[in-house]
Amino acid sequence: MTQAAKDRKVVRIAMNGVTGRMGYRQHLVRSILAIREQGGVDLGDGRVIWPEPILVGRRAHALRALAVTHGLDPETAVSTDLEAVLADDSIDIYFDAQVTLAREEAIRKAIAAGKHIYTEKPTATGLEGALDLARQAAAAGIKHGVVQDKLFLPGLLKLKRLIDGGFFGRILSVRGEFGYWVFEGDWQEAQRPSWNYRAEDGGGITVDMFPHWEYVLSELFGRVESVQALTTTHIPERRDEQGKPYAATADDAAYGLFRLEGGIVAQINSSWAVRVNRDELVEFQVDGTEGSAVAGLRNCRVQHRALTPKPVWNPDLPVTERFRDGWQDVPDNTEFDNGFKAQWELFLRHVVCDEPYTWDLLAGARGVQLAELGLRSAAEGRRLDVPELTL
Repeated sequence: MTQAAKDRKVVRIAMNGVTGRMGYRQHLVRSILAIREQGGVDLGDGRVIWPEPILVGRRAHALRALAVTHGLDPETAVSTDLEAVLADDSIDIYFDAQVTLAREEAIRKAIAAGKHIYTEKPTATGLEGALDLARQAAAAGIKHGVVQDKLFLPGLLKLKRLIDGGFFGRILSVRGEFGYWVFEGDWQEAQRPSWNYRAEDGGGITVDMFPHWEYVLSELFGRVESVQALTTTHIPERRDEQGKPYAATADDAAYGLFRLEGGIVAQINSSWAVRVNRDELVEFQVDGTEGSAVAGLRNCRVQHRALTPKPVWNPDLPVTERFRDGWQDVPDNTEFDNGFKAQWELFLRHVVCDEPYTWDLLAGARGVQLAELGLRSAAEGRRLDVPELTL
């Protein structure tokens, strides 16, 4: 059967926030438009899901320019009126990639309008708001999902393969390093928006990254049972997009210690004030009784118990062993698609075919909870338990 002969199930998606870096590059171009370029999501029974984006935002000229660039009709695929879009019965899904402060209210309106919800994280600025969204969505009977993209990265998919295959034996610990140097904006332009560094605008690396660490740790290793964090603002003054100095009121580094179910200990450092001396911008080292692995965005290397060298501490002699040479690359063994696109396809199948999907607004609330507890732990200087969330 040819592609043209297949039954096309059109799903119209209101995409709010696609003029931002993440909304544009990962969600519009590399996900929705990429799905259209491949002919839709093939359901294998003669049907395909065909996503039809409607670009929503405040800047009409920017939205129209995006539409023209990517072959969308600027008259029908662009809107600056969110209320009108949500009132349109032909819209199936509302997607949100706005700044965090604007997200909760927009999602609340979309739920009330009966739209299925797919959203970036954090889903709200606080736990109560995030939980309330999950409760409202459940009561409305809509389908809802939260972006948890790092689970679909090749490096972490390889790591999961190792875990599922029993490679590690008993897992003892996880150590993560994330971050890079974000320029202050004085002699080189900053590569992140200025609102990221203002707490009053919803910024801060804890609220940005702890939701990621929650789902990575919980999905791969076990539920996070406690958190102890130290947060700080290493760079107290930066320059905004117009070159004007401003006070950085949000944390730009967070050092977290997490205890997971089963006694696994996880340490993850997150920083926008660190120069990279590792192979990838994020790396996780997992140590177990039978072996260890280091996984990044794309690559994963392992060292088995039988191949582990026997270092001896002697500060009086130079190190002659190249420790990294004792690790082996984990083969791909499959083709890895873009992680954002892969999750979009799963959510579209969930909406159209009612296939299972677990990364919902309650999962998003768990990420908000961990960020909130991390900030509280840092403020109070103590370890805090992470209660289980229910609706």
